[in-house]
Amino acid sequence: MIEPKLPKYQWGQRVKAAVDLHNDGSFPDAPAEGLLVGVGGTGEIVQVGRHTDANLPIYLVEFGERLVVGCLEEEISPL
Repeated sequence: MIEPKLPKYQWGQRVKAAVDLHNDGSFPDAPAEGLLVGVGGTGEIVQVGRHTDANLPIYLVEFGERLVVGCLEEEISPL
């Protein structure tokens, strides 16, 4: 069993995209593999969850109005 990794970031924390975030199919109204948020785009963590298979923290980050993207720790950095 994989040991759970504790979250590095917290709910309400302001972050920026460390990489370009592309549509992985989660956004049916956006083109497949289309750019959702570019490097440096800022947002706020609105929920911290866990990927059950990998036992990794997943962060739901709100970038702008109504664009909530699931991110891994390596995809975001604190402001």
